[in-house]
Amino acid sequence: MSALRQRRSPVTAASTASRKQMLAAAIDCFARHGYRGTSIDRIAREAGVTKGALYYHFRDKEDLLFAAVKERVGEFERKVVRDVEPARDAFTTLRQVVDTCFFHATVSNHRRFIITLMVEALDTNPRLSEEFRGILRGMRAFLARVVRRGQRAGSMRRDVDPEAVAATIAGGIMGAEIQHYQDPEQIDLRAVLDTLVEQLADWLATGGWRAAPGPPQSRGAKPAA
Repeated sequence: MSALRQRRSPVTAASTASRKQMLAAAIDCFARHGYRGTSIDRIAREAGVTKGALYYHFRDKEDLLFAAVKERVGEFERKVVRDVEPARDAFTTLRQVVDTCFFHATVSNHRRFIITLMVEALDTNPRLSEEFRGILRGMRAFLARVVRRGQRAGSMRRDVDPEAVAATIAGGIMGAEIQHYQDPEQIDLRAVLDTLVEQLADWLATGGWRAAPGPPQSRGAKPAA
């Protein structure tokens, strides 16, 4: 039995690598062209595989789409849990959330992929809209927990509703990203997000806290093509 597994393992590894390659190509295509503007032919061409290979791994374009969404959202959530959750100060946590979003909006194509599909799905894909509602609710719930932590610690005002603050933060981040994608020459995403953090501090802080500037290395990052 072990010999059989050893003979199969290179094939399994190659199949896994090929699937990841297809997902990466699909994510890039969906981010650039949206769901309706992306065909199986386009994804296969970008991935350098045959349509038959795509259909071996995925039932159809929608199945590939949902696998891609799961892949990218999972990657983002893992990064948030790894890099953001350990922060003890609520304002530092919010800064790290903003920096994580900035990274994925400019260095990778993660945020563009998610936001492009989120907007497109509003009236055209109820199943995908439901998926994104769950993603947004999870993000707002995370942000609301951060706000409550700040309120308990005494660093954030207690007279604000955590859920309303969470929706405001999420809306500010996504609104800035959409403007940046539409007009990258005019909208400096780093500067806008830094302003958002500063305004949040002015609004929420009980006193004495000031927003630190964003990471210097991120200011020169170029948008993902």
